Amino acid sequence: MTARSEIAVVGAGVAGLSSGLRLLEAGFGVVVYAAALTPETTSDVAGAYWYPYHVGPRERVARWARATYEALAELAAGEPASGVSMRQVVKLLGPEGEEPWWGGWVRGFEVEPSGRWSLPYAHGHRMTVPLIETPVYMPWLSARFQALGGRVERRRVGSLDEVLAEHPLIVCCAGLGARELAGDESVVPARGRVVIVRRPPGLGDGLFGWAAGSRRCYIIPRRDGVLLGGTYEPGETSLAPDPAAAAEIQRRCAEVEPSLAAAEVLAERVGLRPVRPAVRVELEERSGGRAVIHNYGHGGSGYTLSWGCAEEVAELARGWRYGAR
Repeated sequence: MTARSEIAVVGAGVAGLSSGLRLLEAGFGVVVYAAALTPETTSDVAGAYWYPYHVGPRERVARWARATYEALAELAAGEPASGVSMRQVVKLLGPEGEEPWWGGWVRGFEVEPSGRWSLPYAHGHRMTVPLIETPVYMPWLSARFQALGGRVERRRVGSLDEVLAEHPLIVCCAGLGARELAGDESVVPARGRVVIVRRPPGLGDGLFGWAAGSRRCYIIPRRDGVLLGGTYEPGETSLAPDPAAAAEIQRRCAEVEPSLAAAEVLAERVGLRPVRPAVRVELEERSGGRAVIHNYGHGGSGYTLSWGCAEEVAELARGWRYGAR
């Protein structure tokens, strides 16, 4: 297969690989170009569990999130090697937090009665959602993509025009890199820190999240330990470890689960969420009969929207490839 007969995806995070898979399933040849491959991507750092977070617009997010929920639930039921499982999550919110508008179609959704927790909270809910264990899922996703015939090439892309010179249709899944590659200054970083600790004896498999103003914590039991979070720091770009910040994360989580206070710290991970006022999934026509499909700006909801956005990418590619131009 020649380069000109392939669709090129720029970016090998969860958005890029998911888009690549859906394009392969639609019958296209696909190559992924990226400077960072798993386990080096921002997607490898994430928690991650299904939960729409800091993302819009609502109408499109609802469609993408619901499609992704169902796709991940299917993986949990039929592909245990994917690292996806269905877990119960309890989410508590402060006075400014809104009850989720999508609760009506999530499995097991119910209001969490007050008084069950030591934390002061205004309201809360529990539900069953997909948990994505990223150290397992990202290698599985990459292997699945390649097993279906996709190619992955480590390559630092200097511009979209550079890739368009080789491929008439490309998909930009560059995350924060879209700020430069797509010339989109509305994409900004929001740093997130998480800590992995050894799992204390007796800790269950349920997930927990608590958010009130700037105070937040989440506890995610995984096979490689327990992921503790976290931070949401707009505009911060340093990826350097910060022992003081890591200790504060562990302290906050121990307020909810005291057994975590003395848990051995295994790793600290830092990533930059690609935040945008609205997720961008659209086709941009270029000169010379070429086009770019954009799929970026997912903020803290990259996994939550991944399959829904990827399906729309495939629809746009089918329409462009076979439509009149």
